[in-house]
Amino acid sequence: MMWGYYDGWSWLWMAAMMVLFWGGIIALAVVVIRALSIPRGSDQATDVLRRRLAAGEISPEEFEKIRKALQG
Repeated sequence: MMWGYYDGWSWLWMAAMMVLFWGGIIALAVVVIRALSIPRGSDQATDVLRRRLAAGEISPEEFEKIRKALQG
């Protein structure tokens, strides 16, 4: 008695389960890598403010004033 494990479709189910398993492992790895690669102190508003200072659009005094307001 083989209990149906060796019929013509069992290889298809095993292949599908293997693809789902490895796809889940890869998706989990991508999520972890993305979460770890984002700088924790990164703030988009502060980055824009730094770029404006570097471009000469605002003075250092304005930069400090706005930065303190953004930080609360």
